[in-house]
Amino acid sequence: MKRLITILSFILIASYANAQANRTTPGTPGDIVVKTYPVPANTFINIELEKTNTANYTLIVYNFLGRKMYEKSNFSQKATITLEEYTRGVYIYHLSDATGRLVKSGKFQVSK
Repeated sequence: MKRLITILSFILIASYANAQANRTTPGTPGDIVVKTYPVPANTFINIELEKTNTANYTLIVYNFLGRKMYEKSNFSQKATITLEEYTRGVYIYHLSDATGRLVKSGKFQVSK
């Protein structure tokens, strides 16, 4: 049963991430590229914008159950998140602009 729940959660997350990746928000620049490393992460994860932006974004990380794990306002270049309270699994990040519109979404994996 536990294995089935794990498989279903990965399928759900993958389909959600693909839907978010294909979604474009009108009026936002399409050249925002977000790098996450190291992959898979053990003790920390870096989330970084490739280009220096003057705009301030909000970065939010959720676990696969939808619980907010991390939030950083005024995110403009790089965030390093320690993974002490994170368990093994896939996490989703959302990058929103000042009006609250979703600009970018992605995922990363934690393996402990």
